[in-house]
Amino acid sequence: MIDVVMPQMGESIVEGTITKWLKQVGDKVEKDEALFEISTDKVDSEVPAEHAGILKEILAEEGTVVAISTVVARMEAADGSSTPAPAAEAKPAAAPVPPPATPAAAPAPIAAAPAPAAPAPAAAGTVRSSPLVRRMAREQGIDLGQVTGTGQGGRISKKDLEAFTAGGGAPKPAVAAAATPGAPAGRPVMPSGGYDPFPAAPDSRFGDYYVEPLSTMRKAIAEHMVRSMHHTAPHVSMIHQIDCTPIVKARAAAKDKFQQQNGTKLTFMPFFLKAAAIALKEYPTVNASLDGSDVVMHRDINIGMAVALDWGLMVPVIKHADNLSIVGLQKAVNDLAERARQKQLKPDELSQSTFSISNYGGYGSIFGTPAINQPNSCLLGLGALHKAPIVVDDAIAIRTICYATLTIDHRLVDGALAAMFLEKMRAVIENWSESVL
Repeated sequence: MIDVVMPQMGESIVEGTITKWLKQVGDKVEKDEALFEISTDKVDSEVPAEHAGILKEILAEEGTVVAISTVVARMEAADGSSTPAPAAEAKPAAAPVPPPATPAAAPAPIAAAPAPAAPAPAAAGTVRSSPLVRRMAREQGIDLGQVTGTGQGGRISKKDLEAFTAGGGAPKPAVAAAATPGAPAGRPVMPSGGYDPFPAAPDSRFGDYYVEPLSTMRKAIAEHMVRSMHHTAPHVSMIHQIDCTPIVKARAAAKDKFQQQNGTKLTFMPFFLKAAAIALKEYPTVNASLDGSDVVMHRDINIGMAVALDWGLMVPVIKHADNLSIVGLQKAVNDLAERARQKQLKPDELSQSTFSISNYGGYGSIFGTPAINQPNSCLLGLGALHKAPIVVDDAIAIRTICYATLTIDHRLVDGALAAMFLEKMRAVIENWSESVL
């Protein structure tokens, strides 16, 4: 038999939830054909089969949370032969997390399986953990050498750290909520930091309703946004009006030839990406991050681009955006957005952003005040391009304008710097001169 294992989806990913099996027992599977879907705290993705064969056994049902290298299924090779699996690294699948009994039922508490004897805490120099765990530990001033790791080789997981902050020791069952009429029967362990992104709201349960659990991705988005807005960064937003008529004309003049040469449509996003990259070079603090009381000044300009999906939101990253032309930026935008929708992004393509852009204007919004995508210090929101009467040379003219919002972490960036950054972007766009083709 061929063991099918949960893949390593990035250095910081230690577990994932199997959300859907795309093949069933007895189905023929081709090499590289999508076998199942997983959801992690960073990405939803399809996992392709590494070998052709027949799916003989599914060991981890939909809804199961499993660690990397866990055996989740077994296949018989296409020729009927047996291919040895990396048994030294693979481990049996964990018991599935049971979903609610019916759509209208409140989620039941998850019972923890009996834990094996835990290893002693590792010495500080030998601690094994993910970047996420190390960041959480730094934020809370926790010495990871005092935390018991229950992962492979004593690796410390997010659950281990949360268990430690909740009282220490091995991971414990979910903490029950205070008895409140109509409240869910079980409550998740509070994230490190003492804030709860999912407070009980029993008054919301009335009349004709049903309950469904949040997806792994929506939980991750919720925790990320609550941590960003209410636990990490004091948010302030600056809004500038930009006359986009020059880039409208540049796009109109080049769009047909652009599509002929590149096989894709030219949108306005590459113009804003280019202008942002130029402004980030001039005002590098907008491109910086705070790590505790240290300012991390990034030499790379890696721009995250929010992509709305039917099931949530992802922010794939255009690495070294300042080195790309309009053509290169448009191809990067199209590639990342399409693979996000097809669940083909890798976690590494969702990390290491230094600045992010949210184009809510694509859905008709004129302006907004978006939340910062940690660990960035700033996020640019783009409203819809629309025609409006404005004053040009003491006369009223109809121009295509856009409201650009820069949301800043006021610990690091002040309003004056935010305004100068937006003014630089405005100058680039209103005096557009770069060749589009």
